[in-house]
Amino acid sequence: MNAENTVSAENTSTAAKTPVTVIGLGNMGAALAATLLENGHPTTVWNRSAAKAKPLVDRGARLAATPEEAVAASPLIIACVLDHDALHAVLDPVAASLTGKALVNLTSSSPEQADEAAAWAAPLGLGHLDGAIMTTPPGVGNPEMMFLYSGSAEVFEAHRTTLAVLGDPLYLGAEPGRASLYDVALLGLMWSTFTGWLHGTALVGADATKAADFTPVAIRWMTHAVAGFMAAYAPQVDAGRYPGDDATVDVQITAIGHLIHAAADRGVDNALPELLKATMERTSAAGHGSDSYASVIEVLRGGGRDSMRV
Repeated sequence: MNAENTVSAENTSTAAKTPVTVIGLGNMGAALAATLLENGHPTTVWNRSAAKAKPLVDRGARLAATPEEAVAASPLIIACVLDHDALHAVLDPVAASLTGKALVNLTSSSPEQADEAAAWAAPLGLGHLDGAIMTTPPGVGNPEMMFLYSGSAEVFEAHRTTLAVLGDPLYLGAEPGRASLYDVALLGLMWSTFTGWLHGTALVGADATKAADFTPVAIRWMTHAVAGFMAAYAPQVDAGRYPGDDATVDVQITAIGHLIHAAADRGVDNALPELLKATMERTSAAGHGSDSYASVIEVLRGGGRDSMRV
């Protein structure tokens, strides 16, 4: 029997919400289970250390004694354990009990591990959806926070209402590893942004400007200018054409020189801007000096458009 045809449809009645099993009660797993309870879903929990379940049990969760009991309790299983190996350690011994269930795997994993999990689930008759949580535990339940999903469209549609209580559910397509790929790409963006902001904060702080005074200006710049640049550059990246009608790479190389000079004069570490300048110079040397900054993608791809995975 096809797994996706056996997935239970979402019951949207406020009187009978879908029962859910949460496997794994670390900080994130506990936040997921608590949010489901708060929204009226009958929630069964299991954790290798049962003591972690007590606060949830006190609030109405049912504690399963074994993974097999946890799996049997609900049509929808949400897993949030330490890693890919831990997921298999819990579920492999109860594989025979998974037929007809839906598994939403929110365990942090690589795109390749998500692909492997989907291949493992298919012959079991288990509907599989991989997910990435784009918030910390306190953000679970906030409708502004994104939860990314990829894999079975039928599982996503059947349980969209339940998933929506955790955060805004965004479906990225049938390729199982897509959510994980977006996850690491967005984390890279976050870390780069954080580090750039901290470098700027250190720079203005050397002249006695407080971070609390600089940051609102930085946020306004990111929101109203930088976000606009990204939106304008995206179609250039997709087309592989980079008209330098706003500011060219060579102009940016000159501009970043001023940042490096100012930071050096104030004793601020210049590793980040030096790295950025070197990347711009490689882009210019590759023939994109008169193109827009979006042309840096050609260097980052490590060999041009022919190196893109399809």
